[in-house]
Amino acid sequence: MSTIVVVGTQWGDEGKGKIVDFLASQADVVARFQGGSNAGHTVTADGQEYKLHLLPSGILYPGCICVVGNDVVLDPKLILEEIDALKKQGRPMGELRISNRCHVVMPYHKRLDALQEAFRGKGKVGTTGHGIGPCYADAADRIGIRVVSWMDKAAFAAELKAVLEYKNRILTEVFKAEPFDFQQIYDEYNAYAERLRPYVCDTCTLMNGLIQDGRRVLFEGAQAAMLDLSHGTYPFVTSSHPTAGAVCVGLGVGPRCIDKVIGVVKAYATRVGEGPFPTEQLNENGVRLREIAHEYGATTGRPRRTGWLDMSVVRYAAQLNGLDCIAITRLDILDHFSEIKICSGYTLNGQPLNEFPASLKVLGQVEPVYETLPGWMTDTSGIRDYDKLPPNCRRYAERVAELAGTRLGIVSVGPGRDQTIVLEKMF
Repeated sequence: MSTIVVVGTQWGDEGKGKIVDFLASQADVVARFQGGSNAGHTVTADGQEYKLHLLPSGILYPGCICVVGNDVVLDPKLILEEIDALKKQGRPMGELRISNRCHVVMPYHKRLDALQEAFRGKGKVGTTGHGIGPCYADAADRIGIRVVSWMDKAAFAAELKAVLEYKNRILTEVFKAEPFDFQQIYDEYNAYAERLRPYVCDTCTLMNGLIQDGRRVLFEGAQAAMLDLSHGTYPFVTSSHPTAGAVCVGLGVGPRCIDKVIGVVKAYATRVGEGPFPTEQLNENGVRLREIAHEYGATTGRPRRTGWLDMSVVRYAAQLNGLDCIAITRLDILDHFSEIKICSGYTLNGQPLNEFPASLKVLGQVEPVYETLPGWMTDTSGIRDYDKLPPNCRRYAERVAELAGTRLGIVSVGPGRDQTIVLEKMF
């Protein structure tokens, strides 16, 4: 058995898609275990950039089995657009499988998402507006529509009528908004169902069979540890669990099926949306990081907030996920800085803080403790041997691993597959 989980250790956008895409060349299966179209993975292959939201990153490898697990909320229109875009580009695809237990994102989820954010005003979460939270809320409220029902026209009609009566009452009486028409949604979603039907199966049975057969499996998460619904900077989080423990629930496999957990660490920090960000740089350094790295959301296009790497965050993520090693991405972005700061911990009221605070009030009051490391001011994007990286670059990477309390497994110096330096055997 050889299985690897790849998770983000910050607030997302760490470059998980690139790492998964790279490791997928050695994998037989890539399985996505949570999230929805609010995730955006940018993958560069053969000089072409691909932005994936629902399709697992392994989809760019022909022959790779790509699984959308049961805890992914499925936007059928968007996943079809992604499939069509790859076909239009003439890109050979892996074999796609979609869980029949996925919940389906409906048009009313997206409208309620926007209305709820507007209602929150200054307290808004900063969602993507893709209806992810309302879809997960319906799943918990037991009024969601799952793929297995959606594929059955009679069952879909009955469930849609019932839930639409409820949703339309909320839309019209609470938000004073326009209601949805049953027939319009029913016809539109039936058309999607017919196109996606060939990909649908019981992925729990599929995954367990593949693992038992000794296939090399890569478990792919969306978002990252600090956006976990239970452990992140609540309420400024996503609506699912982008941590390694969610693999079991999100794909229907047992915990003994996980061999290794890799945490992706971007060499600096970014954040999209609201919430405390202790190392945010609202200055020239923050602007330079954003512009050099082109830090704009793959899903929304929004400019990301930027700052120095926060090892309190990464250490916390290492604990939550039981990391075996880390993959440092975008290290080449720091080529342009003569001095680089790294937050090694926090103080609160002048005293060291030995835990990551649950309270956002406290997180907003902490003072980062910075170490200043010398930069290397050398282009690293063409280097393929770890020992040939500038000494100050290696020192930075090794200090990150030391502060995280884990091993350094991968160093990425650019978006391309070949711009990846592997320090230990993965599969």
